[in-house]
Amino acid sequence: MASTSKVDPPGEDGVEEEELERFDDFTIASSWERFISEIEAVCRQWIADGPKNLLEKGAMQLESSQNLYRVKFELKYALKTYCMEYFFETDSGVKIPEWTSPVHDLQLCFGVKEFLVIAPQSASGVVLDAPEASKLLSAVAIALTNCCSLLAAFVPVHDPSRKAFIGIQNMGTIFTRRFEADRIGSQVPVKLMHLEGLSAQGLNPQDIDGMGSPRVDSHSRAQWDDDCPWSEWYSAEDPIKGVELIATWPERMVENSPEMEELENTSPHEAEKWVMLPVISPNLDSSGGNRIGFASQLLLLIHALDISFNAQFVEDFVSAENIAPNKLTSSMVVPPPTVLDRVLKDLFQGSQVQGFAKEEYKYSRGIKGAPVGSLFSQFSLHSLWVGNCNIRAIAVLWVEFTREVRWCWEESQPLPKVQVNGSIDLATCLVNQKLQMLAICIERKCELNEDFQDCLGSNDQPHAQKKEDGPLRNDTASTKVSSSESDRIHDSPTAHGSSQKYEKIASSSIMKQHLKSSDNLRRGSAGVVGSMKLLKTYQSMHAPYTQDPPLMTEDMHEERLQAVEAFGDSFNFSAQLERDVLASDMSAFKAANPDAVFEDFIRWHSPGDWINDETEDKAAASVGSSSLKEDWPPRGQLSKRMSEQGNLWRKIWNDAPALPAYEQKPLLDPNREGEKILHYLETLQPHQLLEQMVCTAFKAAADTLNMTNHGGLKQMTTKMEQLYNTMSSTLKPLQTNRLSKGSDTIEDLKRLSTVFEHVEKLLTLAASLHRKFSNAPRLSESIFADYYEFYLPKMGTGAGSGDIKHQEFDKKQQVKMKEREVVSNLFKPPTANQKWRKVISMGNLLNGHEPTMREIVFTTHRLEVRNAGKGSELGMETYRMYIAGTSNDLRVALSVTSCD
Repeated sequence: MASTSKVDPPGEDGVEEEELERFDDFTIASSWERFISEIEAVCRQWIADGPKNLLEKGAMQLESSQNLYRVKFELKYALKTYCMEYFFETDSGVKIPEWTSPVHDLQLCFGVKEFLVIAPQSASGVVLDAPEASKLLSAVAIALTNCCSLLAAFVPVHDPSRKAFIGIQNMGTIFTRRFEADRIGSQVPVKLMHLEGLSAQGLNPQDIDGMGSPRVDSHSRAQWDDDCPWSEWYSAEDPIKGVELIATWPERMVENSPEMEELENTSPHEAEKWVMLPVISPNLDSSGGNRIGFASQLLLLIHALDISFNAQFVEDFVSAENIAPNKLTSSMVVPPPTVLDRVLKDLFQGSQVQGFAKEEYKYSRGIKGAPVGSLFSQFSLHSLWVGNCNIRAIAVLWVEFTREVRWCWEESQPLPKVQVNGSIDLATCLVNQKLQMLAICIERKCELNEDFQDCLGSNDQPHAQKKEDGPLRNDTASTKVSSSESDRIHDSPTAHGSSQKYEKIASSSIMKQHLKSSDNLRRGSAGVVGSMKLLKTYQSMHAPYTQDPPLMTEDMHEERLQAVEAFGDSFNFSAQLERDVLASDMSAFKAANPDAVFEDFIRWHSPGDWINDETEDKAAASVGSSSLKEDWPPRGQLSKRMSEQGNLWRKIWNDAPALPAYEQKPLLDPNREGEKILHYLETLQPHQLLEQMVCTAFKAAADTLNMTNHGGLKQMTTKMEQLYNTMSSTLKPLQTNRLSKGSDTIEDLKRLSTVFEHVEKLLTLAASLHRKFSNAPRLSESIFADYYEFYLPKMGTGAGSGDIKHQEFDKKQQVKMKEREVVSNLFKPPTANQKWRKVISMGNLLNGHEPTMREIVFTTHRLEVRNAGKGSELGMETYRMYIAGTSNDLRVALSVTSCD
């Protein structure tokens, strides 16, 4: 509408202003009209942009849905501020979401895909005034009509707890769809809890488009991990708190109330589709540190290691006065005597073992700790749980532990849980090596204390003893006699280089077997050595029984190597270090071969130092004994080093008496070595003890977890292998004594405990899944694979990281027909004590459990015929009712299509 402004009177300058002409649009003259115009402009912009451009402009994805996004815009009207949100999907071809998919609440209630929501910017976020709500909804409806848009628009109303909405949707030029949703949040009337009652309240459906899901949680009432390998140390929370089963009937037709009643009593086993959602414990993926397991206690042990550098001796930590004030906390309590007694009783009960190889995991051999199940391994694991694993509690326990070890030594009692097989496992930590050595010393000390004559009368003849002229296998290995047995028996050998054991024999039998002549008594022979003959007498060469070389722990080997380096001449000094062993072997060889010379010993003990002109094999091949004697002695000579003037080996040979092994002084003095070991254990520096405890505890905890049966899940197996590799590299500084106070290794160890925690959580989940779905492995593998992908971003993150937003695991699994029985068995029938709680049943029972929620969609359709000549038909949903509820909560959403 045109208008002309007034013309002002002529000014003093005599110039008249031009007449100004403009247009005023009175259609948006009011604030209400301007409000509608602003809504229309925003909607037009959103529609023009489309999903792709809206995503580029920063549309936010909803956490509850993988395909739903949101943009918003603030509007002002009548001194109030409103927020209008547009919810849209990126895939326009997807059907309306079902119960099995994570969807928005309004999508499920009204069956819409894209929609608008306009609400006031207030604390409640709802419109409490009914006229205001109607006016607000009308404004949006007019704006959408002007845009020719078919979007549905909603306004939240009433109290927020009611989750109530009103809405409207333009369906074209004729039809309009209106929405309304409300909720009863208290005791629901009985007649509204059943389908027959709901239909009597005003909706008589002709077609049930989808019948919702009885959702039942299954909770275990017993300790689920009683037979898991970690149950000896702690009880883990079942990571699967329950199972939510969604049983759906996609399409059912009913015509009257009795049919609804029959449908209500239908068993979920008759449902067309089962979908399952495992309810994962929130503690499984939380980083709050409230989960108790190996990882949490290993972190405490690392803190104790950090403090251990503050004292020289372990006893210094028994008193709180020796702990730095900034390190002393209220949690550093000393365990009561009853706890210590219980732990020590558990540690020192049991017997010695021959080995732990069967229980160990192959990847853990790279970690220098005690084998799982061994005495020091058990001590380290017990320390994790005593006194909250503080340095004082560890110190007290170690002092008591060494006292018990000394008692075993003084009373000649065998050390339990210690490997005794005649050797020291140098691949383990030094404390474990010392305990192995001490166990052997106790065994040897007991043998030395036995009466010599009683031992002779109690031993049997060896079942595999060779006759004097019987051949011994043609090698250069000597046959060893244990130094502990050499003083109390005659010829109780152990084959050198093998694990073959010879039974003890009486000296009288040996003498009869090895009597060669009236002048020479052969003693300590294990049999002839092939076709080898003595150089001077042409007698058969006999291999002697010899003592075992003295056992050494890792630190003893290092001392010898350092001494060799200090003296320069490695060979000569090495020979000096081995003088006792060499002299013992020479004495035994002389006793077994009275007519032997030094060259004979070299040919047997060190054949590389005897140079033959012609091989003895060629001489042995000649026919006739006379020809052999004619070619005797063989043409050969000692090597250069053995023929040098003043050779140490020849000097030892000349000084060595002819004594069989059983008459020699033992090479290992068990009393002296035992006291040295006890001195080491009692004076061990705190940081050296804690370093070995950390390595052993990590190794033992990982080996314990690795014994878990999880059904061979590939991701779990790979993760355990990666954990062992990470542990091996991180713990290496502790294994090489390179750790010092304030070292960066402490932080590396803390990160390692975090990695360990992640693997431990996944393993408990894998174990729980395997137990519940052992007869349905596909479900177990699928659930774990989905959770593994969900949890993967959290792997390796610290406890204080806040960059990862907390999300709930909501990946559902479709249950196949053959798997239904396995899932159904998870829902144990209620006991007699639980049945009293069942007052009113909603129907659709599964093993006596009623649904935790039932969701139902009633729909009616009207069929219209258009273009009758062509037979074109159009179906329209005229009524839709969504019902979801329990006995204490009922929500109803209704949409009605009408012709305006």
